[in-house]
Amino acid sequence: MRFKKQIAKSICLFFLLLVIGCVAQPAVRVEVLPGFDALFDNRKGWTGADGAYSLPLSDDSTLWLFGDTWLGDIRGGEHVNATIVNNTVAIQHGLSPSKASVKFYSGRTLAGKPGAFIRPADGRGWFWIYHGVLTRHGLYLFLVQIERTEKPPGFGFKIIGTWLGHVANPEDRPDHWHIGQHRIPWGNFSSSADTLFGSWVLKQGPWLYIYGTTEDVVGGFHHKYMILARVDENSLSKFDQWRFYVKGNWSPDFTKAERLCAGMANEYSVSFLPSLGKFIVVYNENGSSRNIAARFASHPWGPWSQPLDLYQCPEMNMNEGVFCYAAKGHPELSLTADELIITYVANSSDFYKMAADARLYRPRFIRVRFKGTGN
Repeated sequence: MRFKKQIAKSICLFFLLLVIGCVAQPAVRVEVLPGFDALFDNRKGWTGADGAYSLPLSDDSTLWLFGDTWLGDIRGGEHVNATIVNNTVAIQHGLSPSKASVKFYSGRTLAGKPGAFIRPADGRGWFWIYHGVLTRHGLYLFLVQIERTEKPPGFGFKIIGTWLGHVANPEDRPDHWHIGQHRIPWGNFSSSADTLFGSWVLKQGPWLYIYGTTEDVVGGFHHKYMILARVDENSLSKFDQWRFYVKGNWSPDFTKAERLCAGMANEYSVSFLPSLGKFIVVYNENGSSRNIAARFASHPWGPWSQPLDLYQCPEMNMNEGVFCYAAKGHPELSLTADELIITYVANSSDFYKMAADARLYRPRFIRVRFKGTGN
């Protein structure tokens, strides 16, 4: 009798999973946003960057966080009299691109030349700024520490750590910020695979959900998976208070963090989409792809649906070597309950082609409207 009951439960579970897998994905409508593109189409000063995370500072001001950044001039469609620094930030005032303005901020080297906005306190390598969150205790930024493994202009670099930056005075201009740095103990960084947190921060009630990635490296290809941590908003910098999602429970052991979905990128976004009543994750498939995909879930931890293709980046048709990455949503810019503003970046595997084509290496904007119910 017990054996028959087990068979019956298995059959019910099979059909339940079959039904879930057949639920229709939402319909989407996509439009490009040249007005937003124009906000970042500078001819002088800040002339391009990747990363392009954002977070709200107030109802009408948005903080932008960038990775490697061009500073200089653009003439004849090329970068000239230019240099690349490892990170910059910007403040956007206004939500509508027709009325908004953007002010960019970088740093200075000891020699007085243009430099990164923030540099590692331990003096090793450089930072790429990932996501962040504004709390009652200040602004927190997730900083991924990078070290080069070969001379530029190649793509030889490795992640050597992650840090939590704390801005005690975020109400001031970024060039007046006081930024503390705290090394995040949760992570593994090696030639075989990386595990990191800071891909995205989602605030829900008293909790901060901190998303990250872990990976398998097979044949030189990095297969990335979403992982998740949680901490009370008041305890973000108290790393011993972080807990990691494992099969419906929250464990103090980050090495047990459950792989929540595959095909991920280091950079992605997670937000709540009111029109669907679902959480949505947005990313470039497998990190670098012409396909921008989304998955949906009823809870921040999932279970996540199968991926839905939202958009194919046309820049990959420009010429051989162009690739697209860094897709993520910007929920603070969305004006209606059924839309999400998304950015991505097009780059070239040939550094000199990228430098000679200023259409590349800057955030590109699309608006996606959703109709229906995600599974």
